[in-house]
Amino acid sequence: MIKTALFETLLESAVPVPEGGYTFTLEGKTYHIKDTLEISKIAQDHGYIIIY
Repeated sequence: MIKTALFETLLESAVPVPEGGYTFTLEGKTYHIKDTLEISKIAQDHGYIIIY
């Protein structure tokens, strides 16, 4: 199965955290990230092809 995702859509899933950084959830797994640029790597690790 090929999984694709729009970067803008993934970016909308990043929720700012008051202490700094973001919480990002993909396929039920939550990540605490410092920068939204980390989203691409996480999505690719889940097997997604990112469309920019």
